[in-house]
Amino acid sequence: MGAGLAMTAVKRSRVRLLIVTMLFIATTINYADRATLSIAGPSLAKDLGLDAVAMGYVFSAFAWSYVLAQLPGGWLLDRYGAKWVYAGAIFLWSAFTLMQGAVGFFTGFTAVAVLFGLRLLVGLAEAPVFPANARITAAWFPTAERGTASAFFNSSQYFATVLFTPLMGFVVHHYGWHHVFTLMGALGIAFALLWTQVIHGPKEHPAINQGERDYIEAGGALLDMDGRDAGVAQVDAGRTIRQLLANRMLLGIYVGQYCITTLTYFFLTWFPVYLVKERGLSILQAGFAAVLPALCGFVGGILGGWISDRLLKRGYSLTASRKIPIVGGMLLSMVIVGCNYVATDALVVGLMALAFFGKGVGALGWAVVSDTSPRQGGGLSGGLFNTFGNTAGITTPIAIGYIVQQTGSFNGALVFVGLNALVAVFCYLVVVGEIRRVELR
Repeated sequence: MGAGLAMTAVKRSRVRLLIVTMLFIATTINYADRATLSIAGPSLAKDLGLDAVAMGYVFSAFAWSYVLAQLPGGWLLDRYGAKWVYAGAIFLWSAFTLMQGAVGFFTGFTAVAVLFGLRLLVGLAEAPVFPANARITAAWFPTAERGTASAFFNSSQYFATVLFTPLMGFVVHHYGWHHVFTLMGALGIAFALLWTQVIHGPKEHPAINQGERDYIEAGGALLDMDGRDAGVAQVDAGRTIRQLLANRMLLGIYVGQYCITTLTYFFLTWFPVYLVKERGLSILQAGFAAVLPALCGFVGGILGGWISDRLLKRGYSLTASRKIPIVGGMLLSMVIVGCNYVATDALVVGLMALAFFGKGVGALGWAVVSDTSPRQGGGLSGGLFNTFGNTAGITTPIAIGYIVQQTGSFNGALVFVGLNALVAVFCYLVVVGEIRRVELR
């Protein structure tokens, strides 16, 4: 078998690289649309007369529906397959993003209510994306490449900031905050159409050859992108969820993801506001200042996946290969607290860059999901993981809003973020134990 694979290795296609690139682009647009409000936030808050607490609740609107829709989104993936559920999600969240540009036609409470409602709809539409990413990665990539593949699409959250934050800051500065939503919405709708033409499963993709199919299957790829071969549509959702929640390893992973995602939502919501309100930058300056931390997060994300897969190939266990980057990265991300003790803007941006580099290295949660999700009910497993993680999208903006309102500064907010990173380390070192695929009973 090994000799046969060696002979076909030279000839095998590399369609899986196209697939993960599509996941990367989709997730980049996904995160850019989440971040539109943070870039438009200072100007929007001034126009609508919103204080810090009110902005915290508006920032959290996305996450309320996003969290509540995770399990239904996972069920949709198990029932109808990743390709078409994903395509519909891209189209819908982009349409709702575009509509946010019309909020300026309303005033007072009506404007706030319309904005809040549209952010709820964006969260609802984006819910299936990361469970689908994990499912597509598990189908297309062997275990030894899964960490890098997962880290690549997950690092798009930083690349979205690198690419779009300066652009969105420019648009707000020169044309007004409304046009940020129009631009991003139109871009997403166009990409949804491209998605339907490019994405297929390994068994039916017109460009894959037998060499690549044999290679990924021998390496542990599931091949079945939609889960239908495993009879997923017939799985009892309630029973599956109970079994997943009863598993100590998975529960530790879920809580750890909540803490890791706290850092993500600080960056997506309050970070530009922090730079403007606490550090006195203009919104255009803040847009460019956010690029270095985001770029470091992107590099860290790619490096974390590469380190994990490299350790695996050198004979380390799957458990050690995943935990070493996660724990090391989260410890490094705690330097964010140091921003409270430096005065110059350059040092603040430098510490933020180091913190988000560490967060990127440690952001291997979706690789762990691909490693641990049962063959049956993979959509529900990813949905449950994302439910825990993105609950931080509700609590983080609101908690930071109250901290800033009560104390008049962001010092306590940065300590709050740093402590969450420490709890994530505890979860992976003490609670998770051995990382392995769960078998449902």
